[in-house]
Amino acid sequence: MMFTLRKLSQVIRLLLVLVALASLAHGQTVAQRWNEAMLDAIRIDFPAPTVHSRNLYHTSAAMYDAWATFDPIASGHFYSEKSTLDDRNLSNVRDEAISYAAYGVLSQRYALAVDPTASQNLFDNLMQDLGYDPSFTSMEGNSAAAIGNRIAAQILADSLEDGSNETNSYIDNTGYAPTNVPMVVEYPGLITPDVPFFQDPNRWQPLFLNQAVTQNELRGEDLQTFIGPHWGNVTTFAMGNGSDGATSWSHVDPGPPPLLGADGDAEYRSDTVLLIEYSNTLDPTQGAGAEMINISPNATGNRPLGTHQDVGYEANPVTGQPYPDNVVRQADYGRILAEYWADGPNSETPPGHWNVIANEVSNHLSLEKRVGGTGEVVSDLEWDVKLYLSLNGSQHDAAIAAWGTKAEYDYVRPITKIRYQGSLGQATDPELPSYHADGLPLVDGMIELVTVESISEGGKHRNAFVNANRDSDGNFEQIFTEQEMVGRIVIHSWNHEPEDPETELSGTDWILAENWVPYQDDNFVTPAFAAYVSGHSTFSRAAAEILTNFTGSEYFPEGLGQKTFDEDFLDFEEGPSEPVTLQWASYYDAADEAGISRLWGGIHVPADDFAGRIMGATIGEDAFEFAEDLFVRDDLTWCNIINPRDVNNDGGINPDDVLQLIDALNSGDYSDEVGRAIELDGVPPGFLDVTDDGFIVPRDVLVVINYLNAKEVGVTAAAVPEPEFGPVSFVLSVVVISLIRRRRI
Repeated sequence: MMFTLRKLSQVIRLLLVLVALASLAHGQTVAQRWNEAMLDAIRIDFPAPTVHSRNLYHTSAAMYDAWATFDPIASGHFYSEKSTLDDRNLSNVRDEAISYAAYGVLSQRYALAVDPTASQNLFDNLMQDLGYDPSFTSMEGNSAAAIGNRIAAQILADSLEDGSNETNSYIDNTGYAPTNVPMVVEYPGLITPDVPFFQDPNRWQPLFLNQAVTQNELRGEDLQTFIGPHWGNVTTFAMGNGSDGATSWSHVDPGPPPLLGADGDAEYRSDTVLLIEYSNTLDPTQGAGAEMINISPNATGNRPLGTHQDVGYEANPVTGQPYPDNVVRQADYGRILAEYWADGPNSETPPGHWNVIANEVSNHLSLEKRVGGTGEVVSDLEWDVKLYLSLNGSQHDAAIAAWGTKAEYDYVRPITKIRYQGSLGQATDPELPSYHADGLPLVDGMIELVTVESISEGGKHRNAFVNANRDSDGNFEQIFTEQEMVGRIVIHSWNHEPEDPETELSGTDWILAENWVPYQDDNFVTPAFAAYVSGHSTFSRAAAEILTNFTGSEYFPEGLGQKTFDEDFLDFEEGPSEPVTLQWASYYDAADEAGISRLWGGIHVPADDFAGRIMGATIGEDAFEFAEDLFVRDDLTWCNIINPRDVNNDGGINPDDVLQLIDALNSGDYSDEVGRAIELDGVPPGFLDVTDDGFIVPRDVLVVINYLNAKEVGVTAAAVPEPEFGPVSFVLSVVVISLIRRRRI
């Protein structure tokens, strides 16, 4: 019988391989399809990273819990019940439970979206495409749909009072009010003439925009209000669990940012100048922007945490081959960084962008799906649900820490820094006009004083006069005379969004420092919340830590991640001047670049970036450690609590289960002389105690064989008789074990 069973087992294994290949050819797992549906919903909703990271987390938890309820090893996160399978197909049951769980969470959450009907259509269409009835809402019984509905209900109930204020559409409930009066961005100044004074150059200043839009082209509020100042109070995934800090993010609190006139004064000033320098490098036709630079991993990346120091790689760490040079214009590189990383390639917000990257990694043909880089290769579905829980748990925690820090320090954005210091004058020479100790330093060719000659028609700084005296439609509207411009500070930087961004290049030119805007859409300019810390940097480093720990390697598959951009990619102006390919050896390199992109875009200064990266590193590591603990429950036994006869936990009962039991009995490694199972330490190599009586004995083999024999003649599992096991059987089992161990059987 042993020979026959082994041959049959080999045939079954071959069939399973063929089935797996067919499944791969068919496409994505059900979890990835739901992840993509949610990303599509994010793309048409208001781009609030806080809300979307929470929704990604809870939807991922729903899918993971639906998977784990049918797994004897894993612990659920919100939902801990286990469901037995009997004769049901494990793959089909899991797909259905996952779908109802995800559908339930998403339908509830996106009822609050900008266009709830469009969002709901995404979810309904996917349910119908999968063959499920979206109108089925029952939570009674043990059907896969009912289990999925129970999981969704559990998560929605447990998170309703988590501090997000979901009940009131996530509005702030802390009483936050900005210190500074709003900046009217169109007006070439820090404040309009009717405002008597500016309060605090270290604090966030809301903006007033004419016809404000979001980064995914939705109509926004013209007067900014701080988005999510209460988010630091939201319940976390892993961050701060068990800590006694004042907040869940106290242990990653970076401390205050550099302040003008206080601690960090020199850094505050140098950061302002550095942002002007970035802006001055955005023109591919002149100056530093026209210079060719090598952005290959052989010259960039591999940076120490919290620095912009490029070390690069002597060779591809995976293949051992050198990376070829990748030479591009510096302005093309900077502009692409600013736009590509701004809100994700399709406006799915930074947390959603890292889900896109994770899916690309998961779908790479060279990737071996071993969780943590060790152990057995897992199924595509197991990989996806565990990765989404880890990744989006980290993104949720990153949002809480970043926005908690933003509200705590209420830090100034670059547009306010540059306009404020520029409005004061120059800080270089007390003998020159417009001296002020807190003004901008004079830098030839980049930060200069206006003179009568330079502002006149044909003068060096004439563009600053034209630029400052135009309305939102580009028409001349005098605000300053030439004489009033004399003595003011001008900077050489990006010259605002052109009238026709599809065909025109704005480039760089001299503009009034008080009229500076970052490299962004004129109707967006800067996000509606404080700067410190950078959300992009925090999200991205946390995600990089997850991908590194989860895959077991810090490097992209084959040691190279890349993205190519054609000449019509840019939205803010024409370009790039030629196709550009961004390249990264490691997930950390990509994450660093996401942070650096915000400097090119004029949204953040290095202090915001570095602090966010350092926070994100700890957040990502903690999230993976917490998720990994969930993957193996604490109360494991030698019995498969989902389906006791499934000895090898492959989702089915077949001769392989019998063979594994016989091999275990033959080895004597898992039970003592009377068959008593040894104390379990970690995950069992097989669920050998089929009868869950504490003994691994021949009776366990008979239980599985009886089942297989019954199935052969069409008897249902419930009708399969269990072998009698009285005192005689017990003695017989001991004798059989003894004979097996003496190689007599």
